[in-house]
Amino acid sequence: MRVFVHLAFGFGDENWARRYDAGALIGINDRDAYGYRRAEAMGATLETSHDHREGRLGRLVRLGFRWLLGFDLLHAVRNRRRAFAAEVIWTHTESQFLAFCLLFAVLKRGRDRPKLIAQSVWLIDHWDRQPVLRRMLWRRLVREADVLTFHSPDNLARARTMFPEKRCELVLYGIRADDRYPRDPQRRFGVPLRLLAVGNDTERDWPCLVEAVRDLPTCRLRIVSTTCPPSLADGIANVEIAGVASNDALKTLYHDADIAVLPLKPNLHASGCTVAEEAALFGLPLIVSDTGGLRAYFAPDAVRYTPPGDAAALRQAILDLDTNPAAALEMAQRAQARMGNDGLSAHSFVRHHVLLSRSLLDRIPAPAQAVAA
Repeated sequence: MRVFVHLAFGFGDENWARRYDAGALIGINDRDAYGYRRAEAMGATLETSHDHREGRLGRLVRLGFRWLLGFDLLHAVRNRRRAFAAEVIWTHTESQFLAFCLLFAVLKRGRDRPKLIAQSVWLIDHWDRQPVLRRMLWRRLVREADVLTFHSPDNLARARTMFPEKRCELVLYGIRADDRYPRDPQRRFGVPLRLLAVGNDTERDWPCLVEAVRDLPTCRLRIVSTTCPPSLADGIANVEIAGVASNDALKTLYHDADIAVLPLKPNLHASGCTVAEEAALFGLPLIVSDTGGLRAYFAPDAVRYTPPGDAAALRQAILDLDTNPAAALEMAQRAQARMGNDGLSAHSFVRHHVLLSRSLLDRIPAPAQAVAA
């Protein structure tokens, strides 16, 4: 099975590996982008998109088309020959799949074109914010995809109402889970309690988190983010906002923290699932906003869910875990057990792509995605 993986510009294997080797990819990652090369051990021959060199004018033209259309057409055009030689194209976000849908509509009609697994992240959340003409174009292009895939049951459900004629599937996102970092069952929480919150997504509700802890002198919060405004911590002694310089530094923070906190604004696309999985790998008790379909990833006995935007409930969850560290550790162990080849992982994520691809080529049903109980 010949597979072509079309990634965002700048995320091709060569650039990804260079940043990985330099320690510039912060988080738990594979040396190849998102672990897609694991498909080679599952019977696929795999190629990934190439980041063609471009000067200022070429970059300006590419970004101009992306601004106009809402997706990166020129990057797909540059990779079209290798993509069209594959049997199946995998795309990582809507910016990639919409570009190939347009190329199919214009250049590659008929049965000889590759099958297209059109993976979305933000498409459904952002749909209503788009101009009318752009939505009309996107709706027409979606017809070219063979299957639409989503990381959350929430945007999956809405997509099935928006595109009732299209096959839509749930594919839970997973990170590299080859290694786990179990905690000492005798370990006690620190004094003060060390809270860690990680992430750069726009859906992070940092004001809610800061409000929850500002009057808790027994807690120290470290926010690791390049998008959280540092001014949010002005005058608050127990809150620190700073990025990290290396992956080793981030791992040290996970090891040293007592509790991870994932505050989220309401969303449909499982925002924060990567950080939730990282916390689980490190055996770290996690408090997370109950939104985005994250219950498909971790059951309520594996993480502590709180209503989004509710600083009082978030504060109470922190206090509850602090007063019962043994129960918090058991909760974290259940989350950690969810990680692995048969649960949440890059291996499982890629395997589901392989099974979907075979179902498209052989015209057979694919197995349903397993979700948290």
